[in-house]
Amino acid sequence: MRRVAGYHFGWWDARERPVGGAGGGKALRPAFTLLAAEGAGGEATAALPAAVAVELVHNFSLIHDDVMDGDRVRRHRPTAWAVFGRAQAILAGDSLLALAFAVLATGTDGGPDSAADGRTDGVPVLAGHVQSLLDGQSADLDFEERAEVGLEACVRMAEGKTAALFRCACALGALYGGATPDQSVLLKAYGEHVGLAFQIVDDLLGIWGDPAVTGKAVHSDLRNRKKSLPVVAALASGTPAGAALAALYRRPVAEPDLARAARLVEEAGGRAWSLARVDGLLAEALESLRAAGLTPEAAAGLEALARLAADRDR
Repeated sequence: MRRVAGYHFGWWDARERPVGGAGGGKALRPAFTLLAAEGAGGEATAALPAAVAVELVHNFSLIHDDVMDGDRVRRHRPTAWAVFGRAQAILAGDSLLALAFAVLATGTDGGPDSAADGRTDGVPVLAGHVQSLLDGQSADLDFEERAEVGLEACVRMAEGKTAALFRCACALGALYGGATPDQSVLLKAYGEHVGLAFQIVDDLLGIWGDPAVTGKAVHSDLRNRKKSLPVVAALASGTPAGAALAALYRRPVAEPDLARAARLVEEAGGRAWSLARVDGLLAEALESLRAAGLTPEAAAGLEALARLAADRDR
């Protein structure tokens, strides 16, 4: 499992040989945790186990997501399951999830000599948000088999699948930074808005992103007939293009039809709806952030992260 996880993180190749230039992801979520703790007046070091736990959960979800979606490329190279097989990848993901809770509860790797440091109050926070993530992922898979999915249901799915972990990152930072109840509420709202904006941008990149930049196959979401937010917005548009997209989605989308499907999403307004929603969510996130009364340096960092999440090409 160590070999598979290390490969996924980009530390080495399939034979555990160091690989230069291999990316390990953006590490946005742990940055939210550390800055939230600092913003509330605490020390970033106090929230370090929580930040590590959040990043471990995120990578557990990525490994399993690749297995479930059958995606063979992530971060410009074959996914863990494509190299080591589905069973080994699933076990590696499970191991990362277990390690996340061990790190949060003990501040260590949870080995036989580890002992809880008395700060286990973050464990139920993490557990609740992981359950939301799993509910969202389950809904995402369920939507692939349903002919019709409402836009509100799709938003709820994205709030669970992606926004929940951003909210969790901020909630844990607030907890370990000693935030006031009002600050905690506002930080969690900020994290949820940013997380949903992040997912919408991810959905846009899944259709129109440059594979050389994103490290993922082009049109992968359309190939899997994903009911992503731009797609569902297009299907719900009541336009001729939306009707044509619905007809295309009733059967497996053939490779020659992928570019047409992307064009139909845009013609039906799915792209425009998504971009407008991202702008609105960013504004709501920054409003919550400014109302939280955080330290200026941390607030500036969180604002920069929100803008990065909402305006990126990978």
